[in-house]
Amino acid sequence: MTVQLLTPEGMFAPVPYHHVSISSGTRQVHVAGQIARDADGNAVATGDLAGQVAHALRNTARGLAGAGASFADVVRLRFFVTDWSPDKYPDFIAGIDRVADEIGLPRPLPPLSAIGVDYLFEPDVLVEVEAFAVLD
Repeated sequence: MTVQLLTPEGMFAPVPYHHVSISSGTRQVHVAGQIARDADGNAVATGDLAGQVAHALRNTARGLAGAGASFADVVRLRFFVTDWSPDKYPDFIAGIDRVADEIGLPRPLPPLSAIGVDYLFEPDVLVEVEAFAVLD
């Protein structure tokens, strides 16, 4: 197995992700920040955080697949969310839940960070996702 996900005893729980990943491969895949845009660059799910999270994750899955990887190979996810506040958490998780089975997200998720930012490169973009994977 290239990637092992774990949460050592004594680490903060419960969380919907593992705290640690161990990888043994030599080929790294880095998927740049993915947003809620279709293949033509049109905005998707404008104003809908859950919808944008779901679409950005679908785009991330496409990027991984293009490199011969999947979410099973991901050692880390990073989310950037505009104007973050704790009341946005249910919508954030709803977006993940909406596509988890469709795109093969492991449960619990790989280690992740959700980072609040003032804004992203376009005013309609609410979330951006980066993925880091390791292959043999």
